[in-house]
Amino acid sequence: MSEGTMHQPAQRDRNDQQRAKRLSRVLVCAAAVPVMLIAAGCSSDSGSGDSAGKETAGLGATTSAGATAAPTVQAAAYKKLPEPCAVLSKKTLTDLVPKGAKSGKEGASSDTASRGSCSWTSLDNNGVKGSQFRWLNVSLLRFDSSQTQGEGDKLAAAYYAKQVQEAQSVTGAKNAKSEPVAGAGDEATAVRYDLKKKEGAFKQQTVVARVENVVVTIDYNGAGLAGEKAPSADTLTKAAEKAVKEAVAAITSANGTGGAGTTAPSTSASPSKSASKGASASPSPSATKKS
Repeated sequence: MSEGTMHQPAQRDRNDQQRAKRLSRVLVCAAAVPVMLIAAGCSSDSGSGDSAGKETAGLGATTSAGATAAPTVQAAAYKKLPEPCAVLSKKTLTDLVPKGAKSGKEGASSDTASRGSCSWTSLDNNGVKGSQFRWLNVSLLRFDSSQTQGEGDKLAAAYYAKQVQEAQSVTGAKNAKSEPVAGAGDEATAVRYDLKKKEGAFKQQTVVARVENVVVTIDYNGAGLAGEKAPSADTLTKAAEKAVKEAVAAITSANGTGGAGTTAPSTSASPSKSASKGASASPSPSATKKS
């Protein structure tokens, strides 16, 4: 046997050992690959879970914020109005408009629960001795509470102030005088002045009162025509103040006890619409046009 042949087994042994080592490394790497993939997969799942958790938390926060209830508004105390032509007693009408106590004319209204008016005209004709003229108008305007506009009584208070201001700033008014009226709702003001018209000199009285979420405006004027003596402004103002107190009492009676409402907002017509239509229906401007 040659020397080269003797070394062949040893060489094969070394080669076998090297192949065994290489195989071992391959097996180790092969075993390591799934572990790495699993680890990567776990890491990926963990990240997705965190993201999902954050998204869920975000949705929860949004839902919580959106679910916050809007502030409630105190409901209006009065829900309806009395018949405008029936708010004054027969006796009061006879005193204020003696020749027209039965001739009440109700104004047009698209929502009688929110606004209404009635007017009376009286002409006591004494022939050559002259005539006494009287005109009376009652206007009622009710405001509802709403989330967008606010509480009915505050809306009514704003409209009340506007009505008083308008009565105090009539074009051509002379000898204007304003005074508070006691015993007529939550607040009331009487405004009186003289107004010259082509028919004669008129004594004008406007009494505005607010009771809760309702505003009452009484317009009352009188004149002595064809040489008749002009009526007393004090007498007319006293009569108008009596009328507004009766109107306030009629509103309270129509609503029972008139207790304040609950915290649930009213679903009735928007007060802004009522105010707009009520303002246009207000008799104050028309009073200056009556003869």
